[in-house]
This record gives sequence, C-alpha cells and structure tokens, in this order.
Amino acid sequence: MPLSTRKREVLHQIGIPVWVPRQSALAQQPPIEDAMDVPAALRQEPAAGVAVAQSPVANLDWAGLGARVASCTACAELAQRRTQTVFGVGDPKASWLFIGEAPGSEEDRRGEPFVGRAGRLLDNMLAALGLRRGEDVYIANVLKCRPPGNRDPLPAEAAACRAFLDRQIDLIEPRVIVALGRVAAQSLLRSDAPLGRLRGREHGFRGVPLVVTYHPAYLLRSPADKARAWSDLLFARARALSG
Repeated sequence: MPLSTRKREVLHQIGIPVWVPRQSALAQQPPIEDAMDVPAALRQEPAAGVAVAQSPVANLDWAGLGARVASCTACAELAQRRTQTVFGVGDPKASWLFIGEAPGSEEDRRGEPFVGRAGRLLDNMLAALGLRRGEDVYIANVLKCRPPGNRDPLPAEAAACRAFLDRQIDLIEPRVIVALGRVAAQSLLRSDAPLGRLRGREHGFRGVPLVVTYHPAYLLRSPADKARAWSDLLFARARALSG
C-alpha cells in the first residue's frame, strides 16, 4: 500500500530512505512547458549583433535592389556624407542605358542622376536621337553616393557598388549601354586606357554592346567636341537598332 505524502516526508526527515515507484516519481514532476510558455531568456533566438543573412544582390527585384542601395554603408565616408543615395531613373525595360561616374551635389540633393546643366545637355542629346528621359531610356551612375568634393570614385568604392549596377543591367536588359566619360568607361571596362582610345568602337559588357563618349559636363567646358559626341551617339544608335 503506497505511503501518504505526509508519511514519506516524516521518514525522509529522520533519515529513512523511501522507495517510490518510477511511474509515481514521473507523475510528481511538473509537466513540460509549452514552447510558447518558455521564458524568452531560454529560447534559442539570434544573438544580439549577429546579422541576419540577406539575399544576394543578384537575386533582388527592383524594390529589393532600391532598398538595399538606400541602406548601404559599405563605403563609410560616402554613407556618412551623403544626403541620399542616387539609385537611377528611367524605364526599367529601356533599350538605352546611360551610365555616368557618380552623383554631384545637385544629384545628391534631389536623388536623381544627371540634373542641373549637365543633365539638361544630356536631355538635349537624347532629344537629338528622338529619345526622352524615362521613355525607353534609363540613366544611372557607377557610384550611388556622391564623393566628397566631386572627386573621382576610388577603385574600392566602384567595386563596392558594382553588384548594384550589374543587377540593374540584368533587370533592364538594354540593347546598348553608353558610358559617359572616362571614369565611367574605365570602371565598366576595367581599363586604364584614355578616353580617346576607348571611343569609336564597340565594347561588350555583360553581353550588351557598350559605346563610350564624352561626359556632358566635359562637353559644357569643351563644346568643340560635341560633334565627336554626336558621332558616338549615332554609332550607339546603330548598335541599338542591330541588337
């Protein structure tokens, strides 16, 4: 006959061991708590400071890519100094993709590439081709943040932004890419050749024809080269039509 709880306590106090059936001992143990009732401190959750894995840039859609660029802090100096990132603007399925080097002060303020005097000249160049900003045209930069003092992008900065630009190109699938200026051309082609040697011929970039021409800001300072720029754009148009 099993002992009462009171008798077991008395025998235990005077040092007499009491045998308890295994089933009874288990029955006296508190029930296992439901997972929802386990204290937060005992739950297995990501430790503070451990980054949650992000999707590779190459898998992002337009919305995800824009958000990733806006939150990027890979280049600490640029991230601290910028007003905002300058992602790009235009038709997400454009035939024409124009790529410059980096945002200037006005672009940094407005969040759009190629505004101000250089932007107006680019718009005029597009109009001469029968094109308009935002209609079958996309405009972007190698760098998504403004370098201080409008200096040239550093190689490490261009490398940090490269995956973003590559993903934009893959999403757009343009017929032709126009590199605007020496810095953009050298960065895209991974070349140190001068602009004069890169102009006038077709290059390939991620399977897309790439044509090099002058940056609109340069043409504002050297209007005599506008004729050469126009020749480059006609060459690009021929590549776009043949693609």
